[in-house]
Amino acid sequence: MARVIIILTTILGAAMAANGIFMLSSPEIWFSVVPGVGRTGLFNQHFIRDIGILYIFIGGGFVYGALNPAYRLFLWTSATLWLTCHAIFHYLEVMTGICSPSYLITEFPAVTLPAVIGVIATLYALGSHRRNLAQHNK
Repeated sequence: MARVIIILTTILGAAMAANGIFMLSSPEIWFSVVPGVGRTGLFNQHFIRDIGILYIFIGGGFVYGALNPAYRLFLWTSATLWLTCHAIFHYLEVMTGICSPSYLITEFPAVTLPAVIGVIATLYALGSHRRNLAQHNK
């Protein structure tokens, strides 16, 4: 199980960081090619680049946590908190009628799935952290 979690978080982290780099380097192209983004509002280069920076840090947190168990729980929890809040916000937009329910299907791979992977990975890191503490307290 540990190996699967490490592989998933490394892939997730690399994908998040790559998305962030894409957002920073080519915000107009990013806005036009990512499914559903144009339905959320007008193009705003500054905002896209701001969020791109965030994605680079989230990606770095997942990758660094995968490689460094001592920092894993903190880094994965921090990244997952943002990803989960982001996904919840998108569900709220559907619930309030801002976006149609089909929007959730379109954005599932890029919004909800990363949050789900993050939650699973963070719960794994929490369990590992607790086991390590219990071993040290014996």
